Amino acid sequence: MTTTEPPAEPTVITSSSNGVGRIELNRPKLINALSQEMVGLIDDALARWRDDDVITSVLVTGRGDRGLCAGGDIKAVYNDLVAGTNENARFWNREYKMNHAISVFPKPYVVVMNGITMGGGVGISGHGSHRIVTDSTKLGMPETGIGLFPDVGATHLLANAPGELGTHLALTGQPVGPGAAVALRLADHYVPEADIDDLIADLADGGDVQTVIDRYAAEPPENELADAAAWINECYRGEKVEDILAALAAHENPDANAAAELIGTRAPTSVKVTLAALRKAAHMTLAEVLEQDYRIAVAMTERPDLREGIRAQVIDKDRNPRWSPATLAEVDDATITGILTTAHEEKVFS
Repeated sequence: MTTTEPPAEPTVITSSSNGVGRIELNRPKLINALSQEMVGLIDDALARWRDDDVITSVLVTGRGDRGLCAGGDIKAVYNDLVAGTNENARFWNREYKMNHAISVFPKPYVVVMNGITMGGGVGISGHGSHRIVTDSTKLGMPETGIGLFPDVGATHLLANAPGELGTHLALTGQPVGPGAAVALRLADHYVPEADIDDLIADLADGGDVQTVIDRYAAEPPENELADAAAWINECYRGEKVEDILAALAAHENPDANAAAELIGTRAPTSVKVTLAALRKAAHMTLAEVLEQDYRIAVAMTERPDLREGIRAQVIDKDRNPRWSPATLAEVDDATITGILTTAHEEKVFS
């Protein structure tokens, strides 16, 4: 007698009821890490619902209790780098299209950013119209630690954060909690963890989105970066990474010194690319930033640091990446300019 395995659940569950389109990320064991299939399912759902008069809002949540989304599936990224195929470029192209589709979606796009919301998770949340954080939220873009950069339009968000707080997050890759997320304009509302299930149930019942959110929204917790804003704004003003690190290292605040040390462990090319992309993003539209992101992402796959960073953090887990080049001094301006401007044969927006 033979038995058959039950069919696997879809990686993204889409449904609609009471005028609400539901998107549920469904890889809880991987903290809903985004695959190319998931990006396609989300993008297709938004395309269906955009002009569907029955759908009046969209609600996005992640299954499991660890987080909305830990980012892209970097093991899949690593496997493609090893295989030498073009899947990473295809993934990023579709992902960035989806990020933009979220930003221009004509109906309320509500996303619950519980738990870990990083990398690609910021891409599916940060550009929405109603972004909700809760007690467990840990929001961040840690890409400089794996030889990449804050993509998915994150430099657009971080460049518009108050002062130089976005620069601090971009270069260090450190996550923030719900209080800082709201203060940095990366989220709109805080809802206590105990009320999230009721909030989701009421949103799923339809009705006016803002009225429902207002019923549960509370004063956000303390912004954990509030006391650091003075030294962050002072030290991160420079246009060169070397100047920023020198200012941080010389500052009297030990937290500034620790930030310098942390950035010093990140991939030198990634750090310089990130600062340059961030400064340019301050004067660009989101669509322009996403096109820039695609150029950078494709260029970074052609360099050794991304493969080495994922190896050190996720594959071998020795936490000892060997960056190439190994120092900031070895990364010249021409290299950074080339990474930011060299066009790929494909574009995100034709």
